[in-house]
Formats: sequence, C-alpha cells, structure tokens
Amino acid sequence: MKERMLKINPKVNIQTHQCFFLPENATDFAFEDYDYIIDAVDTVSAKIELVLKAQEHNIPIISSMGAGNKVDPTQFKITDIYKTKVCPLAKVMRKELKKRHVKKLKVVYSEEKSIRPIDDLSISCRIHCICPPDTKPKCTIRRDIPGSNAFVPSTVGLIIASEAIKDLTSK
Repeated sequence: MKERMLKINPKVNIQTHQCFFLPENATDFAFEDYDYIIDAVDTVSAKIELVLKAQEHNIPIISSMGAGNKVDPTQFKITDIYKTKVCPLAKVMRKELKKRHVKKLKVVYSEEKSIRPIDDLSISCRIHCICPPDTKPKCTIRRDIPGSNAFVPSTVGLIIASEAIKDLTSK
C-alpha cells in the first residue's frame, strides 16, 4: 500500500509500523510527527492508549471496532463511539473512554449481531485449542476467539482508508 501511495504522490511521508502497538511500547512512536492515526489494534488496552496519544497530540484518529464473527460487510458504518450500539467492543471502549474523559472518537462499526461459532469441540478445539493442558475441554474454560471472513476486515480497511483520505484532503 505504501508503495502504491508513493507512486501517486512521491512527496507524501508515510510511516508504517509492522509491530504490535501496546501501552508498553507507545514511547517508540513519534506521535508528534503524525497527521492521522488509523487504529486497527485488537486489544482494548492498546486501543485506549492509542486514542489517548492521539488526543494528547491533537491528531485525528479513526478506530476499527469488532469485525470478528461478522458476515455482512455492508452493515459497517462510520460514527462517533458514543453513538454505537450492538457491538461488544464498542461498548467496552465507550465505558473505558468515558472514564478517561475522551469526548469523541470516530469509529467504523457494525450493528450486525455476531454469528455464534458452531459449538462442536471436534471443530472448535481440534486446532489451536487454548484449554489448559491435560484437561477435558469445557465451554466454561474455553475462550472463543472471534473468527473473521477475509472480506469483512478488508472492507472495514477500505472504509477506514476512504475516511482518512477524505479527512486529510478536507484540511
């Protein structure tokens, strides 16, 4: 993507980071040099830290909410975090951001109810089982990891990219 953008405009300065953003490594990033932040982080603590850093440095940010277990990419939309509903990740983010006095956050989210994975241990626990070793798999000790279809997160990425470009070119 970076190479494609540089072909369009060789003067643009694009910084990419192929790493996991965590609160512990937030100081590794030169936020003061950024014009825009796109949040596609999966952990709540990291998402919150990224939002706080954006707010601290007065940088526009757009944040992706939950895309796991969704099958209809046409239901994603852009709104403020405090106007979201249905999305469990957005609910947690609203609560945590309110505690930290964050007044607004542009997000991409869906009101589609997540599909429930098939509750068949021969399918769900056969590969990558995260139950404690030497125990019988039980739903009460098993943590479902939300799955995603290739077309859903990629659609969210296109929506976010479009919104970021619109925001940056309207300045």
